[in-house]
Amino acid sequence: MTIVQTGATAVSTKAVELAPDAYIPGAKPDPLANDDHSLIGAPVSRLDGPLKVQGQARFAAEFSIRGMAYASLVYSTIAKGRIATLNTAAAEAAPGVVMVMTHHNAPPMKQVPLFLTGEKALGGSSSPVFQDDAVRWNGQPIALILAETQEQADHAGTLVRTTYFTETAVTAMSVAKANGTAPGTFQGEPLKTEVGDAEAVLAAAPYQVDEIYRTPRHNHNAIELHAATVAWNGDELTIHDASQAVAHMAWSMAEVFAIKEEQVHVTSPFVGGGFGGKTLWQHQVLAAAASKIAGRPVRIVLSREGVYRVVGGRTVTEQRVAIGAQADGRFDALIHTGVVAMTEHNALPEPFVLPAQCVYAAGSFKLDVEVATMNMLANTFMRAPGEAVGTFALESAVDELAERLGMDPIALRMRNEPAKDPLTGTPFSSRHLDEAYRMGAQRFGWANWSSKPGTRREGEWLVGIGCATATYPYYRMPGGAARITLSREGHARVEVAAHEMGMGTATAQTQVAAARLGLRMDQVSFVYGDSAFPGIVLAGGSQQSASIGAAVSAAHRVLVTELLEMIGGESPLAGLKADEVGCLHGGLGKLDDSQRFESYASILEGAGRDEISVEASAPPPLEMRHWSMHSFGAIFCEARVNVVSAEVRVNRLLGAFDCGRILNAKTAASQFRGGMIMGIGLALMEETQFDERNGRVMNRSLAEYHVPVNMDVPEIDVMWTDIPDPHTPMGARGVGEIGITGTAAAIANAVYNACGKRIRDLPITLDKAGRWKGAETDSSLMGY
Repeated sequence: MTIVQTGATAVSTKAVELAPDAYIPGAKPDPLANDDHSLIGAPVSRLDGPLKVQGQARFAAEFSIRGMAYASLVYSTIAKGRIATLNTAAAEAAPGVVMVMTHHNAPPMKQVPLFLTGEKALGGSSSPVFQDDAVRWNGQPIALILAETQEQADHAGTLVRTTYFTETAVTAMSVAKANGTAPGTFQGEPLKTEVGDAEAVLAAAPYQVDEIYRTPRHNHNAIELHAATVAWNGDELTIHDASQAVAHMAWSMAEVFAIKEEQVHVTSPFVGGGFGGKTLWQHQVLAAAASKIAGRPVRIVLSREGVYRVVGGRTVTEQRVAIGAQADGRFDALIHTGVVAMTEHNALPEPFVLPAQCVYAAGSFKLDVEVATMNMLANTFMRAPGEAVGTFALESAVDELAERLGMDPIALRMRNEPAKDPLTGTPFSSRHLDEAYRMGAQRFGWANWSSKPGTRREGEWLVGIGCATATYPYYRMPGGAARITLSREGHARVEVAAHEMGMGTATAQTQVAAARLGLRMDQVSFVYGDSAFPGIVLAGGSQQSASIGAAVSAAHRVLVTELLEMIGGESPLAGLKADEVGCLHGGLGKLDDSQRFESYASILEGAGRDEISVEASAPPPLEMRHWSMHSFGAIFCEARVNVVSAEVRVNRLLGAFDCGRILNAKTAASQFRGGMIMGIGLALMEETQFDERNGRVMNRSLAEYHVPVNMDVPEIDVMWTDIPDPHTPMGARGVGEIGITGTAAAIANAVYNACGKRIRDLPITLDKAGRWKGAETDSSLMGY
C-alpha cells in the first residue's frame, strides 16, 4: 500500500468513526433484533439432518460423472531445492493409469490469487503450481497420477522416482528469527500499536508480570477430507468443491486458467467441516489442470496425509505478555508482542494481539506481531485465528497477575473493563461481559475458588478451577447479496451464495427469512452453495450470518417496495410507504393498524403475476469502523491432575457468552460446545510435530496427531446473555469461533490452581504437568 493510499485509508476511517450514527448501516435496530417472533431463537433441529443420516446429502467427493478418472498426488521429500530427475515411466506403465502430470506437461497456469489480496481472492498460497522445477516446502506436490480407480492412482504414485538438487532451507524457528523478522500486517493493517511508553510504565509499576508463552503448529482435521470433482465442457469449468467460499473460488480459478468468471461454476451444497481450511489449495488447481489435459472429469480426494502436506494450518507462535498494575489492580501497561512463522507465499501472520486490542483498559499499550520466514507449507486461517492462541497467553498472564496482587481473577478482569474501545476510543456497539461473568460464575460455583493451589484433593487427583475471557470480533465483509422469489402460492425462495458446513446455516437462515417475510418455515426455501447465486459470501470470520442477514434484509426492503407498487387503489394498503408496513401472516399489513392488510397471493393475483423476484446487495459494512464490535464470553473450567501419572483431565467446562441475539438455541449451543472442544485440544493435545532438520511434518495422521475424543470431553454447559446488539443484522453476532477462545487459558489456569504448576508452553502434556513440587510418586496411592 502506498503512502497516499495509507493516508486516504486513515482519513476515510476517521470520517466513518466521526460520522453521525444516522449515516451508518445499523443506525436503527433491525426489527428482528427485539421482535418476540417465536422463530427467532427457537431450538429448531437442522433441516439438513434427515438428508445426512439417510446418505442423501452429496459432498464434494460424491458427485459421479460419466467417464470420471481419479487423481492421486506425489509429494516432495525436501524443503527447498529443485527437481533433478523425475522418473514417471513405471507409473505411466502401471495398470489403469490414464496419465501422469508434472511440471513438464502441465498447462500454463497463472499465480493463484492470494487470500486477502483482492475481494474474491481465495488462495492459501501464491506458490506456483507445476510451472517450474522448484521445491518450496517438504510435502509440495510434484506429480499427479490419473487412473481409472483411486487404488490404481495411489499405487502408481508409489512408482515415481525423484532426485533433487537440494538448497539450504530455513526449517528451524531459531534460524528464521536470527535471519531477521518483518512487521506483520492483517487485512491490510499493521499489527503494531503503541500508546504511550509501555516499557517505561511497566518498569515503574509496583506489580508486574512478564512472561513468554508458546503455542505449536496445528493442522486442519475436518472430518471430511479435502476433495473436488471437476469437469470441463469446452472452456467452461464446473467444480463440485468442499468450499467455504464458492464465489471466491469461481473468480480465483478463472484467474488461474485465464478465463472469464462466468465460465466457472462452483457448487458446494454440503461441507463436512471447514474451520478456515476449506479454501483454495493446489489440489483443486491440479485436478482442473489434469482434467483439461486428459479431456475427462476428475475426482481428487486428499488422503489425511495429503491434507497435512497440501493444506496449511495454524502457525507456531512465541508471545511475550507483560502487564504492570497498581495495588488496586488497574493496568498501567499492557504489552503483548512476539514472533510467528510464515512463508514468502502467504499473507497471514497469526494475529495473536487482537484480543489485547479490545478486552482491557490500560494506561499504555505496546502490541506487535513480527514475522519470521521459513521454508514450510503456507500457514492459514484456523478457527479464531489470532484469538485462539492470543487469549491463551493474555488470559494466562492476567491470572498470574491476579495471584501476585492477591486478587480474585474475575475481580481483576472486571476492574479493567473498558468504557470504550481501549485503542480507538470508539463506543462499543454492545458489551455485556460483566453479565456473562456474573451468570457464569453463579452457575459454575466460582464462590468455591481458592487462591492457594493444591488445596483440593480427591484420592490421587488434585482438583482446581480456573477462568478466562473469550472474545472474537464482529465481522461483516463487503459483497453480500440475496435474491428473493415470492410466488402467488405464498412460497418464498431465498438464494445466496452461502455455505452449510455443519453449523446450521440453512436452518437458522430459514427461521430468519420466515420471520422477516411473515411466513411459516415450511413456506420458505433457503438455497445456497452455488456460485450462480448472488453474493460474495465467505463462511469465515464468524461473519456469514451477518452477511446473509444484511443482504436478505436489503432484498426484503426492495420486495416490499415493489409489492406496494403493484397494489390497486382499492387495496387496504393503498397510499402506504414501505416503512409503514410489515410482513405478517403471509402478507403485508400496516404496522399500527392490523385491519389494513393484504395477502401476498391477493397482491400478486391483482397484478396478474405468478411470482415476483427481487435482488439486492447489502450496504457497505461501515458499522465496523463506527463502533467497536465484538463478542465476549467467560470460560470456566474444573481440571484435575493425577499426582502419580501427571495426567490432566478436564472435569467440567462452562461458557457464558455475550454474542447478541441467538438465532437458533440448538445450533448456537452446538457451535459454542464445538469451539470449546477444540479448545480442549488446543490446551491438552494438539501439536503438529515439525522436524526442524528437514521441514517435514512427522505426525501426519489422526493416529499420531491427537484431537479430543469422547473420553476427553466432559459435560459442557453453555449459556448466553441473549441481549441484542442494536447495530447488527438481527441483533446477532457470530458464534462459530468464540468458543475456542479463552478455553485453553481457562484449562491452564485450572491446572495451576490444582497443582501449582504454571504451564506457558502448549500443549499441557504429561512431561510438563508432572514437573511441580510434590509431584513425586505417592506409594500409598499405589497400594504399597
